[in-house]
Amino acid sequence: MKSHKPILLVEDDQVDAMTVKRALKDINITNRLDITSNGEEALNFLKNSDNEQPGIILLDINMPKMNGIEFLQIAKNDEDLKKIPVVVLTTSKEDRDRVDSFKLGVAGYMIKPIDYMKFVEVVKTIDLYWSLSELPD
Repeated sequence: MKSHKPILLVEDDQVDAMTVKRALKDINITNRLDITSNGEEALNFLKNSDNEQPGIILLDINMPKMNGIEFLQIAKNDEDLKKIPVVVLTTSKEDRDRVDSFKLGVAGYMIKPIDYMKFVEVVKTIDLYWSLSELPD
């Protein structure tokens, strides 16, 4: 990835989190991966000044405590957080989730494939987007 900033993964499923970690390693992305398990934890992580702000957030939709949409409603109304690009990485094929995500300013909405090689292709696409985009500092 062009930026050396960490990646924040907001994902409650440990298997999916390990799959993301493995896919990043397989395509030689060396950025640190920080993982939180729901939107509430992610907001606490992002608001903690001891933590480096991520260059991108990979966000699941269906999570306990605070789901991805609820997270976006708060993060995209926060002056410090709204500029961090968010890509939804989810199993949800619900039109409502997709529409709500884009209304709340996500950079992309990707469905998690079951096949690992297809999953790697999705992660490569996110990497390509992130590498080509001119993001604010």
